[in-house]
Amino acid sequence: MIRALLLVALLMLGLAIGLLGAFEQAGRWVTAWPWGQIVIPWGMALMLLLLVLLIRGGAWLVRTRFGGWVVLAGWLACTIYLTTESPSGDLVLTGGTRQWVYVLAGVVLGSVAATFPVTESQPRLR
Repeated sequence: MIRALLLVALLMLGLAIGLLGAFEQAGRWVTAWPWGQIVIPWGMALMLLLLVLLIRGGAWLVRTRFGGWVVLAGWLACTIYLTTESPSGDLVLTGGTRQWVYVLAGVVLGSVAATFPVTESQPRLR
């Protein structure tokens, strides 16, 4: 029962990080140099790092990879939903290069983070 509640909480956490990431990934820092502008997408880097950390934390909390996959599934469900057009024609995640990099990097990094095995510092009692 406790594990099921943990998994539901992790799914909600994945949905929340997907919602937050859809808006925060657009954060960037633009600086002008003599040879042109440099754009640093700090929002995307921050959200991808947070996603990987939460996936690993979910796997560690449940003590199985499935916890990480549940967080990733929640993030992916929310992110895919926010890439679709609303009835009024609005988009949260548009088809720009930065948004595609965020979605694809999130899927790849999230899958890698969820696939790593959970190591235990203490052996389980059998």
